[in-house]
Amino acid sequence: MTKKKSTISTKNLFQELETRTAEPKFVLSDHCFPEQLAFITEKESYATAVCSRRAGKTVACAADLVDTTQRCPGTISLYITLSRASAKRIVWPEILELNRKYQLGGITNIADLSMTFPNTSVIYLSGAKDKTEIEKFRGLPLALCYIDEAQAFGSFIEELIDDVISKALYDYAGRLRVIGTPPPIPVGYFHKICHSPEWVNHKWTMLQNPWLLKKSGLTPMQLIEKDCKRKGVTLDDPGIRRECFGEWVTDSNALVFRYDKEKNNYEELPNVKGTGNWNYIIGVDLGYDDADALAVLAYHDNLDAVFIVEEITRTKQTLSDLVDLIAAKIGYYNPHSIVMDAGGLGKKIVESISSRFSIGIKAAEKSRKFEYIELLNDALRTGKFFARIEGKFANDTQLVEWNRDKSTGDRLVVSDRFHSDITDAVLYAYRESLHFLSQAEPEKIRPGTAQWRAKEVVEMEETAEKMLANTKKDSYDPGSDGNDLAKLFGEKE
Repeated sequence: MTKKKSTISTKNLFQELETRTAEPKFVLSDHCFPEQLAFITEKESYATAVCSRRAGKTVACAADLVDTTQRCPGTISLYITLSRASAKRIVWPEILELNRKYQLGGITNIADLSMTFPNTSVIYLSGAKDKTEIEKFRGLPLALCYIDEAQAFGSFIEELIDDVISKALYDYAGRLRVIGTPPPIPVGYFHKICHSPEWVNHKWTMLQNPWLLKKSGLTPMQLIEKDCKRKGVTLDDPGIRRECFGEWVTDSNALVFRYDKEKNNYEELPNVKGTGNWNYIIGVDLGYDDADALAVLAYHDNLDAVFIVEEITRTKQTLSDLVDLIAAKIGYYNPHSIVMDAGGLGKKIVESISSRFSIGIKAAEKSRKFEYIELLNDALRTGKFFARIEGKFANDTQLVEWNRDKSTGDRLVVSDRFHSDITDAVLYAYRESLHFLSQAEPEKIRPGTAQWRAKEVVEMEETAEKMLANTKKDSYDPGSDGNDLAKLFGEKE
């Protein structure tokens, strides 16, 4: 029996071997659907993307960051969101997966949340919660920068972009990409640049995301309709329009706090008449990765209203720094009460403050947080709570949202897309405010005025009525003392 001669040439065998042993190549078009790809390959330096939830924007960010490092040796690419923890949770797993899947050789550094590739290009992930954190980006020569969840940034995002990031792009004629979901109130810098002709504006939603169908077996529209049925709303619901269709609509019901700049803004404390005093309460929320926050509230003995007179947020303070800050505010305001998150590190701070001052510190009652939110909202609705419009509290109230997906009829859940430290500090202080006991002091009437004469007439009539009532009660006999009534209605001495 003769063996059949193989028809595969040696050349073909080597080609097959090379194909099987070759490293997989990272190609954007293989990894992204058309709308993602159009955004990533945009040539203009400044571009925005407005997306719905589950639109695949995180995949787009990771793919662009990795692709840039492969095409541009020796460069730095930067991803910024609100906090380092959020960056690690949102985009870091995608970058790790791309590095593993395509065997890119990136070396991770968890300490500074970075990945360095064999061609010396680096991806850095970072957070920028407030204005104090943007300075760390100065001096970086950037080939690419992503600002993700842009709708949740405060007003400092304008300075971050215009004064810091824009200059960092000079070295490589780099690209800036600002991406997010429409916030409940269509205002702010993200809204502004998404409608600016100076920026190239992209948009896509979950309706264009093919991976939803592959993962769930349902089309995006079927998923949306199913969610609407569960919530008892229609497709016209503002939350659905924002989060599922990426539309700019006002959705005030999504906000946790009811601050209204027309009703709750103030410039200066009012000049309250009377002999009453201003009273102060300090609320403190502790953090380390998050910021320490301190809020000072004031109310007057003769005015049923509360005012935020000072608000401070500081990141990564030492225990000594925080104690000194609280001590300074105690010395300045002489508050009648301090309320603090006394868990963990808070116990040591309470002990330090208590040993230096006679004032007691109350522990924040976190279990009743939502009751106090409603009490504060009632004061905001009725115009009894005031904050300066340029302050952090007023800004954060436009960003803190309810998590509609996790909330139920008897249990509300605050979304973790934006965390506010100052609103917690304000809540702690507000529960100790006794403004509802305040009463306006009666206005003093000057003698000789028309108002004074009218008051005298009323008082004389009331006196006469009382005397007549007493005489009837005692079976008064007019003949016994005919001068009594004459005395009563005669002129005063």
